Amino acid sequence: MFKNRPNTPQTHLETTLIASGARIEGTIRFKGTLEIEGEVVGDILAEGDGRAMIRILESGRVIGEVRAPMIVVNGAVTGNIHSTDHIELAANAAVNGDVHYNLIEMVKGSHVNGSLVFASEPMNAVPEQPQTIEPE
Repeated sequence: MFKNRPNTPQTHLETTLIASGARIEGTIRFKGTLEIEGEVVGDILAEGDGRAMIRILESGRVIGEVRAPMIVVNGAVTGNIHSTDHIELAANAAVNGDVHYNLIEMVKGSHVNGSLVFASEPMNAVPEQPQTIEPE
């Protein structure tokens, strides 16, 4: 738990780290803060009360969709990004996919190979599960 990290709101007390050299395959659902220094192949979906944060650090790589209220990218993402609150694309951010945002901050050096899509209405961080209808 990193309570005194700079630029981390005190509401983010639960931190999960995917360390450099680690590779995770599959969908990740999380609450709190998720920091990625390694590689994730699969979707990353925030759950909870709308205060979740994902940080994709400089050595971090994600291949899949990313959905969370707050997202900071300083690594590489191949897939669409959906932020319901705030997204920051730092100097080393490389996004190959569409970025859906409510509020965006792009630092000199970051780049997006895709569309920037303003979402005027907040979207769900985690898409609702499809309902199945059983035959009678």
